[in-house]
Amino acid sequence: MRVAVVDIGTNTTRLLVADVDGRRVTEVDRRTEITKLGEGVDRTGRLSEGAMGRVAAVLRTYREAIDAAGADATIGAMTSATRDAENGPEFVERVRRDFGIDARAIDGETEARLSFLGATSDRPRSPDPVLVVDIGGGSTEFVIGTGDDVSFRVSTQAGVVRQTERHLHDDPPAHAQLEALAGDVRAIIDVSVPAGVRAGVQTAIAVAGTATACAAIAQELDPYDPARVHGYALQKAQCELMLAELAQMDLARRERVPGLHPKRAPTIVAGVVILLEAMRAFGLDEVEVSEHDILYGAAIERAAAG
Repeated sequence: MRVAVVDIGTNTTRLLVADVDGRRVTEVDRRTEITKLGEGVDRTGRLSEGAMGRVAAVLRTYREAIDAAGADATIGAMTSATRDAENGPEFVERVRRDFGIDARAIDGETEARLSFLGATSDRPRSPDPVLVVDIGGGSTEFVIGTGDDVSFRVSTQAGVVRQTERHLHDDPPAHAQLEALAGDVRAIIDVSVPAGVRAGVQTAIAVAGTATACAAIAQELDPYDPARVHGYALQKAQCELMLAELAQMDLARRERVPGLHPKRAPTIVAGVVILLEAMRAFGLDEVEVSEHDILYGAAIERAAAG
C-alpha cells in the first residue's frame, strides 16, 4: 500500500510517501521544511497567522507531490503546537478542508507510540528494553518497550522551540541561561520518568531533527547523507563537545556549521541540551541515531488498517 504521511510539528512540516508491506517501509519521496508553526505558542497560547501561512505554503507543494506519487491514503499528524494552541482545532479543519489530508491533532501518548513503532521497525526483536527519545519542537517523548510491546511512554514539554523561547534570550546564550534550561529539562525528566524506569534501560534510539543534526555535525556531512546518519552511534562526549562549541557561537556562525541545516541553527543549542540531559538521566554513554521515526510509525499503522 502506498501511504503519504504529513507530520505537522512545532518546528517542521515533513512528508513521507512510502510503499508499506507489513513493517517494511520503502521510501518513494521524503521532504522536510522548517516552518516554525509553534513560534510564540508557549507565550500566547495561539498559532499565529504567519506560522499557519508558512505551513499552508509547504502543504501546497506536498499535495502536488502526493498526487504525483499516486498515494492510496494520505494522513496528517499534528503534534505539540497544534494540540497546545487555543485555535489548534480550527487549523486542523483548515488542513483537512484545503489540502484533502486526513489530519488530526494526536495526543502525546499516540505520538510516543508511533515514534517507537517507526524507530524499531527495521530492528531485530530484542528481549532487552529499548528507549526511544523523540526530541521535537514543542515536546520530547520518552518511550520504552521490548519487542513490539511498549511498557512506558510519556510526552513532556521539553521541546527545542519551547525551551529556546523560555530560556535562551541572548546570542550567544549566557551561561546562566544554559544552566536554567538544563535544570528545567532535568526537572521535567525527573518528574516524568521514574528513576526505577530509567534504571532498566541500556539501549537507546534517538529520532527527529536534533539527533539527526547532531550525527551530521559529528561527521561534518555536507551535503547531508541520511545513509550515514541512520544507525550512527552518537557518543555523550561528542554531544558535550558539540554543546560547548555551539553555545559559544552566535546565530550567524551556527548557520555555517557543517552538517547543520541553517534553519535549525536557532534551536540546536536547546536540542543538544535536551539530548544530553536525557542521556545523563538514563545513564547512557551513547545513543543510536535513527532516520525512522513517527513518519514510519504512522505509515505502518495506516497501511495495517487497510
